[in-house]
Amino acid sequence: KLPLESIQVVLEELRKNGNLEWLDKNKTSFLIMWRRPEEWGKLIYQWVLKNGLTNSVFTLYELVSGDDTENEEFHGLDETMLLRALQALQQEHKAEIITLDDGRGVKFF
Repeated sequence: KLPLESIQVVLEELRKNGNLEWLDKNKTSFLIMWRRPEEWGKLIYQWVLKNGLTNSVFTLYELVSGDDTENEEFHGLDETMLLRALQALQQEHKAEIITLDDGRGVKFF
């Protein structure tokens, strides 16, 4: 039961930290993220390194629903957030999002 001004302060702080994204220009709808895309990307890339999977190609489905990732924190991650995480890795030249015959995939470097 916070006053509107206090709620706005909390939301702005979440936005500054990268854990909130406004979905409309009027700032009435937003997405709160437990982890920022860069943090998810880091977790995914740590898994890749730990398992010696650099220079490997995976479908997006394999990453979030495959047996190999069952015990990983990113298992079950929403596809939109997965793509954002992979885009962050792509900007760091650690991955490349690719188009496969049956959808999208990613190659890790």
